[in-house]
Amino acid sequence: MMKNYRNPLRQKLAQGKTAFGLWVTLATATMTELAIEAGLDWVCIDMEHGATDYRDIVEHARAARGSDLAVLVRVPSIAIDSIKRCLDLGADGIVVPLVRSARDVEAALDFARYPLAGKRGLGGERAQRWGLRVEEYIATANDEIMVIPMIETADAAAAIDEIFAVPGLDFAFVGPGDLSASLGHIGSWEGPGVAETIAQIVASAGAANITLGTYGVGPNDIRSRCEQGFRFLAIGSDAAMLANRIGSELSSIRNLMPALGRQIA
Repeated sequence: MMKNYRNPLRQKLAQGKTAFGLWVTLATATMTELAIEAGLDWVCIDMEHGATDYRDIVEHARAARGSDLAVLVRVPSIAIDSIKRCLDLGADGIVVPLVRSARDVEAALDFARYPLAGKRGLGGERAQRWGLRVEEYIATANDEIMVIPMIETADAAAAIDEIFAVPGLDFAFVGPGDLSASLGHIGSWEGPGVAETIAQIVASAGAANITLGTYGVGPNDIRSRCEQGFRFLAIGSDAAMLANRIGSELSSIRNLMPALGRQIA
């Protein structure tokens, strides 16, 4: 018999652990398998950008089954159809982009929860084992599913106390790049004044008992974010890490060629 649903990432964070993940932009579920083998705690499948679709979400969820890796999905927008479908397909949580207000967060929470706490429709899909384990799943789904608004707009930063006061909100994810762009520094990972804004977000989260995540750019940045108080951190994105490794290896190989008297293309 299927046990009541439990979210591995929520459990780790509740135990005070720091959790590391991978931002997945490539459709292939092999990335989730590699994340498991590497010892990561979570992946976030990105449906906001790129070509990932619902069939890909199913494959990523299947790849994670039986492991303690959580599958999050960044949904395209705050819409009940995309939120409920991702959860029905087996996602452990949703990451909500471009949040601007407490009302946006309330809507996302509403769409992710079953009645009477919310408006999520009751389907017999993969998460409920195609209708065979509905009771076991819904017994804990409202408490275990993670709804993670992204704090990446100037509007959200300005309304951060109201956002973090939304009942039922436990997590948030700071997006430094888009936050910087929204504050007038497009193309800059953390433009002038953005560090101070992030510090205000961290302080507000601490006062409201909100667990924060963010995206790191290398070990030193991740160390700094941990020191700031972030608890779940993306160590990078699959495509960028792959491209950087290929470029680094190719550069090293090309540098060897002159000593061998070889011309390179």
